[in-house]
Amino acid sequence: MTDYSALLDAEILAFIERTNSFYPVETATFTAAEQRRVYDRMCAAFHAGRPEGVSTEERVIVSGVTEIPVRRYTAPGRPGAHVLYCHGGGFVVGGLESHDDVCAEIAARTGFTVTAVDYRLAPEHRHPAAFDDALAAFRAVAGESDVPVVLCGDSAGGTLAASVAHATRADQRPPAGVLLIYPALGGAMDRGSYLVHANAPMLTLSDLLAYRDIRGGAEAGPDPTLSPLADTDFSGLPPVLALAAECDPLCDDCETYAGAILAAGGVARAHVEPGLVHGHLRARHMSTRAGESFSRALLGLKHLAAGRLPPEG
Repeated sequence: MTDYSALLDAEILAFIERTNSFYPVETATFTAAEQRRVYDRMCAAFHAGRPEGVSTEERVIVSGVTEIPVRRYTAPGRPGAHVLYCHGGGFVVGGLESHDDVCAEIAARTGFTVTAVDYRLAPEHRHPAAFDDALAAFRAVAGESDVPVVLCGDSAGGTLAASVAHATRADQRPPAGVLLIYPALGGAMDRGSYLVHANAPMLTLSDLLAYRDIRGGAEAGPDPTLSPLADTDFSGLPPVLALAAECDPLCDDCETYAGAILAAGGVARAHVEPGLVHGHLRARHMSTRAGESFSRALLGLKHLAAGRLPPEG
């Protein structure tokens, strides 16, 4: 059994303890609506506020009969790029409020415009609803101006960001780059980090299996709009930077995905953040390691907007 007391420092252990304090023991039996209320309370408690000078605007993107709420974050000055952000939450929880401060800080520290997507959630809206919304949002943003658009997402949002990159690589205005933060990409669940970290703090293999069943779509067979690693063609993708957390069952997905892109002649890098857990974005102001990881993500966005990876290190 993995000894997390040896792998995680005091700051991350305190973050885990604080996060867990919001979740009753019986949370697994809650309905989706009840789980969202618990998750929203936890997110509100961790909200770090919006940096001074960042303005927001609520918008709606219309795709067919679907209205997709988005929130736009703008920092002072002329933005050199646009980030489309897809939030995490297992396709079941999360929304515009859960990652509000993250998106505001991205805008403030990069100078880029950030658009957060409030995609439809399962089980009310099973696959491909979330993918369809993220795809429509990207194409709407890409059609608005001539600045580069970078796809970004954490966890389930990383799944969406990667899947949208696959679906839009032949578009007239494809994404300039893709930043993935502890993403779920569809790796084999019977080996590697899925077993080593099956009972990791913050996310377990059982959690992943439950989210997979709630999201739906797997019964139809391999589908890159569901799991990017199910694709059979990894050529023509924009540069990808995939940041994994060491103590996370999803850790190996980043290396597997980057390897597939490199084998197809593309540009990609996987970086494992040592001593970090799934969801560590929320710990960026209480953990030195998480703060450094967030800074690495921001540096990655700046380079990806120019169509390249940041320097290694």
